Amino acid sequence: MLKTIETNQVQLGMFIQELKGPWIDHPFWKKAFLLEDPKDLEKLRLSVIKKVVVDISKGADAETEQISAEVIEDKPVQQAILKNDEIAQPPIKEITKVARVTAKEEKAQATRVIRSSKKAVASMFKEVRMGRAISVEAAIPLVEEISASVARNESALISLVRLKTKDDCTYMHSVAVCALMIALARELNLSESDIQQAGLAGLLHDIGKTTIPIEVLNKPGALSNEEFDLVKLHPSSGHEMLLKSQFTDNVALDVCLHHHEKIDGSGYPDKLKGEEITLFARMAAVCDVYDAVTSYRPYKTSWEPGVSLKRMASWKGRFDEAVFKAFVKAIGIYPVGSMVLLKSDHLAVVVDQSPKSLLTPIVKVFFSTRHKRRLPVEMIDLSKPNCNDKIIGHEDPIFWGIDDVNELWSKD
Repeated sequence: MLKTIETNQVQLGMFIQELKGPWIDHPFWKKAFLLEDPKDLEKLRLSVIKKVVVDISKGADAETEQISAEVIEDKPVQQAILKNDEIAQPPIKEITKVARVTAKEEKAQATRVIRSSKKAVASMFKEVRMGRAISVEAAIPLVEEISASVARNESALISLVRLKTKDDCTYMHSVAVCALMIALARELNLSESDIQQAGLAGLLHDIGKTTIPIEVLNKPGALSNEEFDLVKLHPSSGHEMLLKSQFTDNVALDVCLHHHEKIDGSGYPDKLKGEEITLFARMAAVCDVYDAVTSYRPYKTSWEPGVSLKRMASWKGRFDEAVFKAFVKAIGIYPVGSMVLLKSDHLAVVVDQSPKSLLTPIVKVFFSTRHKRRLPVEMIDLSKPNCNDKIIGHEDPIFWGIDDVNELWSKD
């Protein structure tokens, strides 16, 4: 039986069936869940959600006595979701708090991390390709460095790593997916150890592409059926390479093999569907595609970040809906680098997220659609109380003939 109650009436032991209000305001990525953690209760009460729907057939009723927090067993989110017992992780730990800085302040550090990461990943891929052993311990410092940058500002490194060239595409894609997996894992409130494993899995997910001829990977035109079949072998090839190199991390092995599976079962190599796909593989599916479509490719023009999210949201049956929504929260409804149209009829590019709201990022205004001409670049924080402008929606740079969006947001 369903019952709608005020948020201040919610108690531990209730089964939350629905959170009223726009999903972007929800403090949880889960659709429905048993409320057992006192921290989750506090998070709900501090959120903007005013009403919730509870299922009293699955949990406590509003009139029942509140269940004592001391007798609630701590059951981490991922243990309820991961179906593979070999991948289940220890209980959730407190995520280390890191002082947030602006994207501009983090830019220099992120650039250094990207430069060192590219060299390290290239070396790591070479070792695996030659059949040499690769240890988790050897890769962890790199993951930790990327994680620290994401914690300080999730947008800086993630946006800068999109600026790839033909020569470093494969290696930089691995760094990007590592960073995206870390940001998503943090949004999903996973433990520190799981965040680390998510990053490691992202770093190694495409290692099988080292077995594909470079002329196929960098082919400027459409792949033939034979070439596409060859590319589709890279998850299995990568998985086999990691096993031969005595790599033992089960999460990374699973993500390497299954990051191209789809929720509707139409993916590869095993046509897994729904919850047959582990949480980490579902996360990687989103992160892998987002970086692929927003980055340079020899065979296609990159999509603007905001446009990419809209298109990905329309691909029914491809991604886990809850994970995709959490991903949008992690990188922003208007990710850094997105071109947007403002109420003032000005075009702007997003340069940083506002901690106040995903709907009011910090932007650079540079173009008047009314007069169809460039304007002196002006930085505006749309979250400021005295700001009268607001975002109306995404705009595609191609439509306006604008080809320097990357320079606008990445240059000081």
